[in-house]
Amino acid sequence: MDIAIVKYNAGNIYSVVNALRRLGVEPLLTDDKEQLLKADRVLFPGQGEASNCMRYLREKQLDTIIKDLRQPVLGICVGQQLLCRHSEEGDTDCIGVFDVDVKRFQPKRHQDKVPAMGWNALGNTCSPLFKDFSENEYVYFVHSYYVPLCEWTAAQTEYILPYSAALHKDNFYACQFHPEKSGRVGERIIENFLKT
Repeated sequence: MDIAIVKYNAGNIYSVVNALRRLGVEPLLTDDKEQLLKADRVLFPGQGEASNCMRYLREKQLDTIIKDLRQPVLGICVGQQLLCRHSEEGDTDCIGVFDVDVKRFQPKRHQDKVPAMGWNALGNTCSPLFKDFSENEYVYFVHSYYVPLCEWTAAQTEYILPYSAALHKDNFYACQFHPEKSGRVGERIIENFLKT
C-alpha cells in the first residue's frame, strides 16, 4: 500500500511520519501532484498559520488536487481546518471539502486558555476512524481555532463549547486532535484509517 503525506508549509509532519513507521509503514512525503493522485491513502497533517499554509498550497496547485482526491484522505489539526470552507485565522478561504467555517476560541472565563492544550475525551463518534472505540477515549489537542458542530461531525469534544473533534464526508476524514501524539488510542485511529 502506498501512503503519501502532503508536504506543504506546515509543521508537525515528521511526527506523523514517525507514527506511521511505528506501524510498519514507510510513507512518501511529497508535494508532487502525480504521486498524491496515485497513492492508496493520503494524510494531510500540519501545524501552522492558515493563510500561509493556503498560500503554499495554491502556489503548488495542491488545493485543487487535494479536493479532487478519490482515495481516503485524513486531515490532521490544521489539515482538518484547511479542508473547511473558510478560517477566521487570517480571514482565509480554504479548500472547501467541508462547507463549514473555522472559528477562533473566545474565552468566557479566566481559566479558559487559548490555545487549548491537553487531553480531551471523544464523544458521539460515528466514523470508521473510531471502529471498536468505547465512549470517552482520550486524545491530545493543541489549537486556537475549532470547527463548530455540523452535519459532518464524526466525533465531538468540549472546550469552552462543544465542537467537532473529527469530521467525515465521503472519502475525506479529518481530526482536530493529534492521533500521532495520542498514544495507543491515536495509533488505533491511524490503523483504522489505513484500513478504510
